[in-house]
Amino acid sequence: MSQQKLIILISLFFSIFTNYSFFTNVVEVYPFEGINIVYISSLALLLFTFMVLLFTLLSSRYTTKPILITFLLITASTAYFMDTYHVVIDSDMIRNTIQTDIAESSDLFSLKLLGYIIFLGILPTYLIYKTELEYGSLKEEIKRKGKVVLLSLVVIIAILLSFSKFYTSFFREHKPLRYYTNPTYWIYSIGNYISKTANSGQIVVKAIGLDATIESKNEKPKLVIMVVGEATRADHFSLNGYSRDTNHLVKEEGVINLSNVASCGTSTAHSVPCMFSIYNRNEYSYKKGITTENVLDVLNHTNRVDILWRDNNSNSKGVAIRLPYEDYKNDKSNTICDIECRDEGMLVGLDDYIEKRKGKNILIVLHQMGNHGPAYYKRYTKEYEKFTPVCRTNQLEECSKESINNAYDNALLHTDHFLYEVIQLLKREQKEYDTTMIYMSDHGESLGENGIYLHGLPYFMAPDSQTDVGAMVWFGEGNVKDIDPNKKYSHDNLFHTLLGLFDVKSKVYNEEMDMLK
Repeated sequence: MSQQKLIILISLFFSIFTNYSFFTNVVEVYPFEGINIVYISSLALLLFTFMVLLFTLLSSRYTTKPILITFLLITASTAYFMDTYHVVIDSDMIRNTIQTDIAESSDLFSLKLLGYIIFLGILPTYLIYKTELEYGSLKEEIKRKGKVVLLSLVVIIAILLSFSKFYTSFFREHKPLRYYTNPTYWIYSIGNYISKTANSGQIVVKAIGLDATIESKNEKPKLVIMVVGEATRADHFSLNGYSRDTNHLVKEEGVINLSNVASCGTSTAHSVPCMFSIYNRNEYSYKKGITTENVLDVLNHTNRVDILWRDNNSNSKGVAIRLPYEDYKNDKSNTICDIECRDEGMLVGLDDYIEKRKGKNILIVLHQMGNHGPAYYKRYTKEYEKFTPVCRTNQLEECSKESINNAYDNALLHTDHFLYEVIQLLKREQKEYDTTMIYMSDHGESLGENGIYLHGLPYFMAPDSQTDVGAMVWFGEGNVKDIDPNKKYSHDNLFHTLLGLFDVKSKVYNEEMDMLK
């Protein structure tokens, strides 16, 4: 067949078989009845025609098959994640995917994913590969392409003009709906990701806080452990009124719960560098993050704080790139591993680390595996399986809401124990140090509410469960600070709070943003 016919067939295939999420969301807004039937039909035709136009513009004797095959394989995967977890494939999700390691990725593998890839990717790919395309002369091919492009543009314009009121409403008032179009939106997102990420020339990191000094008059040095949590939502903390006692150990230790903390983003790749940066949520971008020093660098400039980052998650997302960093995701460094390496392993040897730096200010950052989904049942050991039955699959949509919550809450119990152990370590050092623990999660998590799972939705459309995060502080004896537990805070406060804890004087420090002032 001609390449034009192949493009039309594949565009039809995409429209029918890979856009279940898009049309499901459209029908929720515009019920399939009355005049809405015409509107939804026009949307389907518009999507189909746009894909024909796009692939035609990209087509040639040497590119048609490779492009269509590549798009099929990627679109099969994106269709699975959109249909299963109701996520959106935007630029932040692409960055999160690229920065995810193999161990985390394995949690997402399933037979259902394999089925999507086979039936929506591999089988049509094989048919394209076996199809012999007929090509005319260069002049004939230009004519054919021109006709298809012209006809596609006419159809698109006719649809938009014929239903102008509907499309004005659709694009202005229901902007999130277009995020579910497949493959068009992930194509746009890749372009957006490249534009946000690409740099011309060598990355130059702007130094900040070079004037930072510590003028503390305290007799004791400071020992602060900052725990970066993973995917803990505030409304599942018993400290916030949740019916299940998910924080009983830390409650007995007298932690101060921060009940109203908003995340900077909805993914680890965005939130972690953002929460340590000088920029607030509305100012932060990936490029600003990699080209500007963060609060750890400012503390390092004082030459009076020893800093260590230990990571049992994917990595520090660039935060600790200029500082001592230890990977605890493997059994070579982490001595507490079974089906996976446990967060408690990051505590092993810290007593010796602190002892060797006696008399010095110390900041230790521990990046947890925490409640990383969808395999919540892997995030804790057997003794923490208090709530049953438990969802034991990454196919969350196959589990009851109760079993998903049970697995998630059991993982919270495990985090509760981990934080308790952090506090015990700090208690052992109270005679020598002013001790503090700060716990703050990177983002929240959706557990099936409204059919949405995991995290990563664009911030403006993300539910509170993905942006309201668990957070708390603990102070050792003689080191109690004044803090309002009910005040509204966010990741924006962390930069200035860490500087304040070490009594740092600098132009970059804003006392009004310090949670402890």
